Amino acid sequence: MVGPILEMTLIPETELRKATIPIFFDMMQCEFHSTRSFQMFENEIITKLDHEVEGGRGDEQYKVLFDKILLEHCRKHKYLAKTGETFVKLVVRLMERLLDYRTIMHDENKENRMSCTVNVLNFYKEIEREEMYIRYLYKLCDLHKECDNYTEAAYTLLLHAKLLKWSEDVCAAHLTQRDGFQATTQGQLKEQLYQEIIHYFDKGKMWEEAIALGKELAEQYETEMFDYEQLSELLKKQAQFYENIVKVIRPKPDYFAVGYYGQGFPSFLRGKVFIYRGKEYERREDFEARLLTQFPNAEKMKTTSPPGDDIKSSPGQYIQCFTVKPKLDLPPKFHRPVSEQIVSFYRVNEVQRFEYSRPIRKGEKNPDNEFANMWIERTIYTTAYKLPGILRWFEVKSVFMVEISPLENAIETMQLTNDKISSMVQQHLDDPGLPINPLSMLLNGIVDPAVMGGFANYEKAFFTDRYLQEHPEAHGQIEKLKDLIAWQIPFLAEGIRIHGDKVTEALRPFHERMEACFKQLKEKVEKQYGVRTMPSGLDDRRGSRPRSMVRSFTMPSSSRPLSVASVSSLSSDSTPSRPGSDGFALEPLLPKKMHSRSQDKLDKDDPDKEKKDKKKEKRNSKHQEIFDKEFKPADSSLQQSEAVILSETISPLRPQRPKSQVINVIGSERRFSVSPTSPSSQQTPPPVTPRAKLSFSIQPSLELNGMTGMDVADVPPPLPLKGNMADYGNLMENQDLIGSPTSPPPPPPQRQQPPPLPSKTPPPPPPKTTRKQTSVDSGIVQ
Repeated sequence: MVGPILEMTLIPETELRKATIPIFFDMMQCEFHSTRSFQMFENEIITKLDHEVEGGRGDEQYKVLFDKILLEHCRKHKYLAKTGETFVKLVVRLMERLLDYRTIMHDENKENRMSCTVNVLNFYKEIEREEMYIRYLYKLCDLHKECDNYTEAAYTLLLHAKLLKWSEDVCAAHLTQRDGFQATTQGQLKEQLYQEIIHYFDKGKMWEEAIALGKELAEQYETEMFDYEQLSELLKKQAQFYENIVKVIRPKPDYFAVGYYGQGFPSFLRGKVFIYRGKEYERREDFEARLLTQFPNAEKMKTTSPPGDDIKSSPGQYIQCFTVKPKLDLPPKFHRPVSEQIVSFYRVNEVQRFEYSRPIRKGEKNPDNEFANMWIERTIYTTAYKLPGILRWFEVKSVFMVEISPLENAIETMQLTNDKISSMVQQHLDDPGLPINPLSMLLNGIVDPAVMGGFANYEKAFFTDRYLQEHPEAHGQIEKLKDLIAWQIPFLAEGIRIHGDKVTEALRPFHERMEACFKQLKEKVEKQYGVRTMPSGLDDRRGSRPRSMVRSFTMPSSSRPLSVASVSSLSSDSTPSRPGSDGFALEPLLPKKMHSRSQDKLDKDDPDKEKKDKKKEKRNSKHQEIFDKEFKPADSSLQQSEAVILSETISPLRPQRPKSQVINVIGSERRFSVSPTSPSSQQTPPPVTPRAKLSFSIQPSLELNGMTGMDVADVPPPLPLKGNMADYGNLMENQDLIGSPTSPPPPPPQRQQPPPLPSKTPPPPPPKTTRKQTSVDSGIVQ
C-alpha cells in the first residue's frame, strides 16, 4: 500500500498533500504496535520515493510539507518521538539529493551529473541500502565510460567488487544488476568484475593498480580454482604491465583547487572547495576555460586568498581557481632508493594532501637580497578521498596553514634542487637515449651565477655574523644548509660528465663554459664547506652499458648469454649445467654429411666453381693461421682435460672458419689451440674434474672481421668427413649424445679419413650453395 499512497501524496495539489501525508504516520503506528518497529515501512518508502522522484514527481514544496506534517505527529507520540523524527530527517535528506539529481540528470554537464550521483550513492551507503547503492554505482560507471574516464570507471566497479566474497555463496538478485555478468555465486561474479576492472585500469594506464588486483585474482586461480589456463593469461598481462611501468612515459596530470562562492551555485557546490585532477597535458588556462564554459555567468576571482562574507553571501557566482602541488606519500615498501620511473607514479597518484605556497614579506624590504625576509605561507588541503578515485575531483575536508621562515625555505629549496639533479642523472644512467636539453638547462641554471645567482644569495643572507647574532637558535639549520650546498657538487659533477659524453659538437662551446663555471664553483665550495663523494647508488652505475649495446655469445652447454665485453674476465666457477658435461666440456661430435643432391647439381652447373673455391681456400687458410698463431700451445703433448665450444649467436662480418676448428683448453696452463678434431679422436667424454678458474682474452691482433696482416705460418689441418646430420647447434642439449661419468656412449661409426693434403695446400672448402645451409659452428641457418 505504500506505493499507491506515495503516488497520491506526490500529486501537486497542496490541500491533497496536507490531507494524505498523515496516512504515513498511521502506517508507522500500525507496524510499530505489531513489531515494535517500522522497518518495513521505512524500506518501502525509500525504494518507492527514489523511483517516483527520478520519474519526475515531487518538488521542493512536497519536501517541506512532508517534514512539517510528519514531525508534528511523531513528536506527539510517546514511543515514536525519537525514532520517528530520525526517520523524517532521513527521508528529507534523501529527497534533497534526489531532487538535485533529477534537476541535472538531463544536463549536458556530465560532471555535475557525476557529483549528484555520488551524493546519492554515498547516502545509500550511509543508510546501508545496498541494492540502491549498487544501482547508482553503475549509473556513475556509465557516465565515466561516456567521458573515457577509464580509471574512475575502474574505481567505481571496485566498490561493487568489495561487497562480494571469494565464496560459493549464492548471489542475491540485487548483486547482479547487469545482464553482462553470468554468475551464480559471489566468487564467480567477483572474478568477472576483477577482469573488467583490470581492463579499465590498463586503458587508464594505472598498471600499478591492475597488478595489485591481478595478484589477488592469481592467488584464487592457483590455490582455489586451479584454473591454470586463466592463471597463465593473467600472468602474461602482469608481465606486460611491469614492462609498461618501466618503459612507457605517462603524462603527469596537474591538480587544481576550485572554490565556488555565491548563492547562485547549486547546493552541492555552493561555498565548497574541491581539488580537481586535470586531464592529460591540460594546462590551468585550458582547465579554467572549460570550467567557465559550464558556468557562463560566473566571475573568475583574481586572488588566491579566501574570500570575505560579502562574496560568499552575494547572489552571484564567483569561481576561484589555482594550481596546487600534490604531496608525495610513498608506500612503506619503498624503503630504499628506486628508479624514478617507478616513483613518478606516486608523485601524482594515490594522493590526498595538496599544498599551495604563497610568498609573503615581513620586515623591511632588502633590495640587495630578497631571500633574507621572504617568508612562505603554505596552505595544506586534505580531500575526503584519495585521487584518483570514483571522481576526478573530491571535496576538501580540512585546510591547514603554516608559515615557512626564510632559512627553512632556503633549506627546502636546496634539498629539492639536489633531488632534482640526482633524479635527472639517474634517468640518464638508466636510459642513455634521453634528450640532453632538460639536463643542459638544469645544470646551466645552477653552475652559471649569471643565470640564477646560485646559492651566493643564501650566503649573503644567512652566513653572516649579524644573522647569527640575531638568530642564535638557527645555528643547526645553517649547518644543514651548508651540508646541502656541499652535497650538490658531486651531483653536478656527475651531471656534467654525462652532459660532456652526450653533447654535440655544435654545443661544445656551451659545455666548455659550463665546465669552467663548475670548476670555479667546485673549488670554492670544497674549500669552504668540505668535500663530499658520490653516493654509491649512482657511482656503481656509471660504467653500466645499455642492454641494447651488448653483443652476446652463447655456450652450447649453457643457456646464459655471455657478453662480448666480459670475455676477458670469464671464469668457470659456476656449477655445471648437467652431470658429466662439466660446464664447457666438449663432447665428441658425430660425423656429418653436409652435401645434398641439389648441391651436387649446382656444382655441376657452375663453370666458375674452381676459381671461387681457390679464393675461398685462401681466405679460410688465412683465418686458420690467425688462430694457430694466437692460441698455439707450448706443449702439444699435454693431455687434453677440457674443451670449449664458443658458438656465436650473431652474424659475423668475416667468413666462417673451417668446421674442424675447435678451441681447446690445454691442461693446467689453460691455453687455447686450434687443432683438427677427428670423429674418432675421442671415444669417451673427458673425465669430470673440479672446475678451475678459466680466463682468456682476445688479443689486439685478432680482428673479428678476419682482416689481419699476419703471414702464413702453418699448414692448415685437413677437414673431417661430413655426415648427414642437419643441425648440430643444439648438440649439447641432446641427452642421448652426452656421456656420463660411469657409462660412456658407444663410439660413433668409423669413417675412412681422406688422405692428408700436400704441404702448403689448403683444404678445399665446402661448395657454395644458394639454398639454406646449417652452420655446424653456431647452429644458425644462414
